[in-house]
Amino acid sequence: MPPRFQRPLAFICLSASMALVGCYVALCKPLVAAVPVFLLGWMRFGIAGVAMASWWRKPSDEAPMDRQTQRLLFLESFVGNFLFSLCMLFGVSMTSAVSAGLILAAIPAASALMGHYVLGDRLGPRVLAAVACAGTGIALLAFSKASLTGAGTISQEAAQNREWLGDLLIFGAVLCEATFIVIGKKLSAGIGPKRIAAIINGWGFVLMTPAGVYWAFQFDFSTLDLRLWVLLVFYALAASVWMVWLWMTGMKTIPASEAGIFSAMLPITAAAIGVLVFDEAWTGLQAIAFCLALAGLVLATLPSRRPNEGPALENSP
Repeated sequence: MPPRFQRPLAFICLSASMALVGCYVALCKPLVAAVPVFLLGWMRFGIAGVAMASWWRKPSDEAPMDRQTQRLLFLESFVGNFLFSLCMLFGVSMTSAVSAGLILAAIPAASALMGHYVLGDRLGPRVLAAVACAGTGIALLAFSKASLTGAGTISQEAAQNREWLGDLLIFGAVLCEATFIVIGKKLSAGIGPKRIAAIINGWGFVLMTPAGVYWAFQFDFSTLDLRLWVLLVFYALAASVWMVWLWMTGMKTIPASEAGIFSAMLPITAAAIGVLVFDEAWTGLQAIAFCLALAGLVLATLPSRRPNEGPALENSP
C-alpha cells in the first residue's frame, strides 16, 4: 500500500475499533442484566474462538515467538480482555453512569502518558492538545448527563456505599485499556493482527473457564430469547474479533501516544447509541462535548508540517 494511504487507513481502523467498544458497552446492558458476568465472558470468548479458528495458523514469513512475546500476549489478554471486562461490567453495576463517564475520560491521557514513559513516544503540542480536547469533551458529556439525572434514582443512600468501589473498578478499566494500547504496539511490530486476536482470545477463554463452567451449571439457558442470543453473538464478535483486529492493524502505523486519543470514540459512541437507540435527550452540552471530541480526532490526524514533526514510530524492543 502507498505510504500516503497508511496513516488514513490506520486512523479509520483505530476509530472503528473504539467505536465498536462503545457499541457493545451500550448494547450489552440487557446481557449483563440477564447473564452472570463470568458466564457472559466465557461464552464471549468461546463464540469468538470458533469464529477465529483459522487465525491461529502461523504465516510462513512470521518468525517464531520468543518467551518475551509469549509473556506479552498473555499479559495483553489478562489485562486487556479479562481484567478490563470484569472491571468495566462490575464497575458500571456499582457506580453511576456519570461517574463512569468522567473516569473513562482519562483513557486518552492515560494511554498517551503510558506510551511516553514505557515506549518513549514523544508528546508534541498537537498530541497534548488532542488529548485535552478529547478529555474535555468526554467530561462535558458526563456533566451533561448529570444535569439530566437530576434529583436521584433508586435509594441513593444504599448505592453510595458501593459507588467508591465502582469508581475504583472503572479507573482500573482505564488503566487496563491504556496497558492494552501500549502492549499492542509492542506486539504489532512482529505478529499479524489476526493471530494476535486469536491468541489473546484463547487466553481469555482459559482464564474465564473455571468461573464460566461453574455459572453454566447454575444458569437456566431457557431464559435467553432470540434477541439476547443475537446480542451475545454480536458482543463476542465485536469485542474479541473485530475490535482487536482493527486495533492491531492501526497500531502497526500509529504510535501508542497518538493512538490512545482514538479511545475518545468509546464513550462518544456509547452516548450516541443512548440517544439514537434508547431515546435519551440530546442537550447543548452534549453537542459541545461531541464537537470537542471530534476536534481532538482532527488534531490527531492532521499531517505534520515537517517529516520529523510529531510522534515518531517507535522501534520494538
